[in-house]
Amino acid sequence: MLNLIYFSGRYRIKTLPFTLKHDERFTIRLEHQINQHESKRLDCYFSIPKEMGVNPNTLDTDRFIMANVNGRRAYISQMMDLPLVQSRFISRMKKDPASYRINLNVFVYHCLQALERETTELQRIESPDEFYQALRPVMDLLESMLIRFRDAQPHEPRWQVYFEQADNYLSWMIEQRLLKYLSRVQKSSSSNMERQRVLEFCQAERNYRDIQRYNSSVTMADPNRIANKMILLKRLIEQGVVFKEETHELGRFARKVVKGVATAMVMVVVYSLVIEATSLLRGVTVALVGVLAIIYGFREIFKDDIRQVIWNYLQRGRPIFFRRLMDGVSKKIVAQQKIWFSFIGQSDLPKHIDKMLRRRHQQNRQDAEFLYYRIDTMTNSESFRKGYQGIQEQIMFELSPLARHLERGRSSVFTEQNGKVSKSPIEKRYQMNLVVGIGQSRDKKTIKECQEFHRYKVTVNRSGVVEVEYGGEVKQEREPTRSSR
Repeated sequence: MLNLIYFSGRYRIKTLPFTLKHDERFTIRLEHQINQHESKRLDCYFSIPKEMGVNPNTLDTDRFIMANVNGRRAYISQMMDLPLVQSRFISRMKKDPASYRINLNVFVYHCLQALERETTELQRIESPDEFYQALRPVMDLLESMLIRFRDAQPHEPRWQVYFEQADNYLSWMIEQRLLKYLSRVQKSSSSNMERQRVLEFCQAERNYRDIQRYNSSVTMADPNRIANKMILLKRLIEQGVVFKEETHELGRFARKVVKGVATAMVMVVVYSLVIEATSLLRGVTVALVGVLAIIYGFREIFKDDIRQVIWNYLQRGRPIFFRRLMDGVSKKIVAQQKIWFSFIGQSDLPKHIDKMLRRRHQQNRQDAEFLYYRIDTMTNSESFRKGYQGIQEQIMFELSPLARHLERGRSSVFTEQNGKVSKSPIEKRYQMNLVVGIGQSRDKKTIKECQEFHRYKVTVNRSGVVEVEYGGEVKQEREPTRSSR
């Protein structure tokens, strides 16, 4: 799938059906789109070196997926691939004024998403001169966008309050994003003019909000108040754009049944041993009390283990969560999702992925544990709001639980230059492999196997994710066809 996206004065060609990037610290973000008239499957295989200490005994997968795998799903429109082409946005609002608020919120949401993607890339630039050079077209874009956005201010009083909320939030968020990245860049005499331009832009936005009286002086003087107000405005703007989610855990009743069956099995053995013990040791004696204590002790030891073994066997290959995505305004179900997440064995890997991991250089081969994440999405095109072609899904994997057992670097590297010996500490790094597979089907009720796989190398240390490097496409070997004679 090729998407041509215009941002920061240049076109980008996306040749992958998704993007995977390092977000912040231990977080990596996977982003893809689901078209209105299709079903989609997303597979993620994490190959985690055993020296990281991650295994079923040290990582609770249920707790991990609830606390460390987060996502956001929102409407996506072809129009929103070009945030600068605001004329389409304005003409669309004029044709359909009844949906002015929704269109306004969608535009603000996707503009900020595009700005976040762009500035996330900018923060990786270490040289101040290169940073400000890359920031220049972004500033041109922001100035042009805000002028056109404010030129489209509605004249009807009933829409004015929605515009003011969106304008206030957009202005404040842009200012905060720019100041955040300026604080991380070292000052440079050669880039003073560009830095001053950014500061003047931020000051102009503050003055604009003061003139419009968007925020009271009391609110502006208290960082907590202004931050909480913007959180409230964010929720109002995301209403109707970001889907409401209803997530249900699957197999609750089955889990209770398994617990009962495991307890019954253990109690059968326990009572059999108790009867045998009382027949051998007649009367209440110290020996009988000791034997009963040992029997009940073993019951407590093995009860949970037996229950977990039975549950893992029954749950193998089954989804653990079911999620409904609902339109925030119409309350209609737009899509349904099923989620899988568990440790798997190497024999459960697809053959081409297993072969790729085995094909690594001898010095890089290492034993690994495998985590499997899968999400199937089935859309309901009849419930889509008019004008929107699909769903944009962002999945954030927060990997800090995987780094709890990592070791710090204890060695150093010594270098000599001009007779002076210097010492540099070494940070110990670990490399995980992540293979992402995509499968999509035009039949909204049928989930196809993944047809395309891509490998990434995720380097981590105790402080966070160091690098996410694309490792290329994982080719599937086609089975040879038998020729008929």
